[in-house]
Amino acid sequence: MLLSSFSGQPLEAGLDEAGRGCLAGPVFAAAVVLPPDFTCDHLNDSKQMTARRRDRAREQICREAVAWAVAEASLEEIASLNIAQASYLAMHRAVDALGVRPTHLIVDGNRFRPHATVPHTCHIGGDARFQSIAAASVLAKTFRDDRMHELAAAYPQYHWEQNAGYPTAQHRAAIREHGPTAHHRLGFRLL
Repeated sequence: MLLSSFSGQPLEAGLDEAGRGCLAGPVFAAAVVLPPDFTCDHLNDSKQMTARRRDRAREQICREAVAWAVAEASLEEIASLNIAQASYLAMHRAVDALGVRPTHLIVDGNRFRPHATVPHTCHIGGDARFQSIAAASVLAKTFRDDRMHELAAAYPQYHWEQNAGYPTAQHRAAIREHGPTAHHRLGFRLL
């Protein structure tokens, strides 16, 4: 069972990203503040959920959260900053886009660039331990998947609707056959 809070403070926000290990597309991040009595069946690390369960959870999170926001960092930002710093930038943008000022941030992972005004705590595997991080995981993944599905319509040979830009054998084979697109991260090892 996921925990409802780490700090016990009101307005604690969970943070997570999606797309950090991809070969194509932007990196997305989400920040979510949940009410203390929030419950969502099957909420977990988004990678452990089926697409159908993620979509149902997304609807409930967006409807019932105290506040939520999704942000991204572009290919250009990934190239100029590096993927870790671009992920932190997307997370900061998500925090700054919340309709409330969080009192504490709980971040999935072991590293984070501190926010200018909100203290944080990192949690390895936090998306499988805390509701708000799991909720952020779901939002970041589903919003990024939506973007990759849009791009897949223009670039069907890369099968982004299936692999979301991750380095699958099928995706790498398509890069070998068709070359990279303007949406590929050229600083990454594509083949």
